[in-house]
Formats: sequence, structure tokens, C-alpha cells
Amino acid sequence: MTDAHRRLGPVVRLAPAKLNLTLAVLGRREDGFHALHSVMVPLSLADQLSLAPAPPGGVDSLHRTGLDAGPIEHDLVLRAIRHAREALPRGPFGADPAPPVAARLDKRIPVAAGLGGGSSDAAAALDAVLELWAADVETERRAAIAAEIGSDVPFFLARGPALVEGRGERVTPLAWLRPGEEAPGVLLVTPAVRLPTPAVFAAYAAGHRAGGAARLASEHLAAELRDGRLGTRDLLARAAVLASANDLAAAADAVEPGLLPFRRSLVRVLARPVGLSGSGPTHWALYPSLDAARAASDALHAALAAGRLALPGDAPPAIHAVSILAAHGGPS
Repeated sequence: MTDAHRRLGPVVRLAPAKLNLTLAVLGRREDGFHALHSVMVPLSLADQLSLAPAPPGGVDSLHRTGLDAGPIEHDLVLRAIRHAREALPRGPFGADPAPPVAARLDKRIPVAAGLGGGSSDAAAALDAVLELWAADVETERRAAIAAEIGSDVPFFLARGPALVEGRGERVTPLAWLRPGEEAPGVLLVTPAVRLPTPAVFAAYAAGHRAGGAARLASEHLAAELRDGRLGTRDLLARAAVLASANDLAAAADAVEPGLLPFRRSLVRVLARPVGLSGSGPTHWALYPSLDAARAASDALHAALAAGRLALPGDAPPAIHAVSILAAHGGPS
């Protein structure tokens, strides 16, 4: 065992959920993916990932707790570790391969919900395993590895609000709200249905589309954030525009018809604009603070108990009151 092996210790990361404040689909690319223009922000809702060296001669492993995320062999955490090992420059372990990794993931972000939990886990795993191995991989190479793993993964390497373009590989960090502003609160409501992203994009390609105003809203929001012109009140004043700035909403409704009456019932109960994050099915509403979002969560639970929500799926929705993060302590 080399000295490098002996120095290895556990590495812990939080993997935050994301919210698409806007999502414009600009058309299909030559590689078959759709070109996007989206302003994305990280949220305080997060999975927790820890990595530690496994005994020599073993294989990478993943133990999960919390929400069911499907077959472990398909988990993006293991894919990220494999991709990192393939890209590892020679040096940290001499002629030896990078040692196997034992990963533990506490899954708190709803799965297949438009919140990017799997992609965030992958970005956290990529960053954490390179630290675990004390590997020096330059920023551009890390971004390329992230893009190979999945379309949303590069966003989480930005560690804060960003404009995401292309199929997700072009990420431009954005300034957030003016300094001194209280972080906006967000109410997330995830019905008990899963919407696979490929199915939603297939419905979009089949003609289930909105009016096309999302691109203008997305470009305008990105410009305002880039220039540092927005405060929390300004963002809330744009809530109705942002809630409608998702080109995949009509496609998601086509895949799961129960989403439209569900969204309408949320608007009636919350008396606020309600948007869709990513390809769904998570819906969101903006609030001036985390406390205000928590109060809305209580009101929504009461409405749920009174039978005032039109629910898709066969179980109650997951309800989370969270904050938008100006930055997060995940991958760097």
C-alpha cells in the first residue's frame, strides 16, 4: 500500500436540488438532444453523500437510505466514480489503480421529479472522489466529465445560480439577488407520479408545446441577474411570467394528464402563480422568505387533509418549504 493510499479519508458532500426558474427549448440539435436556455438555481433541499476508500481488491459500492431511487447499478453516483477513474491522471497512486470506493447516499430529493437530484448526486460524487484520491483534474476536464455523465450535471459544478445552454454543457454563473436581500422561499409540491425526461421530450417533439414565450422570459431574467439588477421583491413581481416560462409544461401535461387539474387546484389554494420545474412533475411557488414558504406549506397540508387538491397518483404529494441558495457547498 502506498503512502497515498494511507492518507485517504472519508469525504462528505451535500448535493442540492435545483429549480428551473425558466426553461426554453430552442430546437433539436444535430446530436438528437434539444438545445435549451434555462436559468437554474440551487435549493436548500439536498441529498447527503459520503465517500470512503474500500479495501484493496474490491469494487465500488453504494449504500442508499431514504427515498427509493431505483436500481443501484443505474445510479449516477457509481457512473460518476467510473468516469472519474477513467479520467484520472497517473500520479497519485504510482503504478497502482485508484482504489475502490464505498459510497453512502441519504436520498432526500424526490426522484424523477424535475429537481435534478440524480445529476446533483453525480456532480457531488465526481468532486468528492477526486478529493478522496487527491487527484488534480483541471476545471475544463471536470466539466467535460460532468457533461458525459448527464445533461444537468455540469450545472451543479457552478455552485450557484447559472444560465444553462446547449443540452446542459454550457454553464454561465450568474450573480444572484442584490447583496443584503433575504433569500426567497420556495414551496415545492411533488405529486406521486414519475415523469421520465425522455417521455416528456418525446411529447414535446410530437407537438405538445406552449406558446413559445419562455425564451424571451429566460433571456430577460438571465440579463437582469447578470447585471445585478434584481432584488427579492423584483423576483416575486415576475413570478407569474416565470411560472409560465417552461416550454415543457404542455408536454408534461400530455404525459400525465392529472397534472393540469393538480396545478389549477394549487393555484386556487395558494393564490399564487405556480410553475413546473424542469420536465416535472414538481410544481413550485415563490415566497418572500423561508418562513412565508413554511406558512404556505402548513396551509397546503390543511387543504390536502380537507380534500381540496386534485391529486394525480395514488399517494399524497411531497411538500417541501426551501430556500434558493446564492451558492452551495457542494462541488467546486
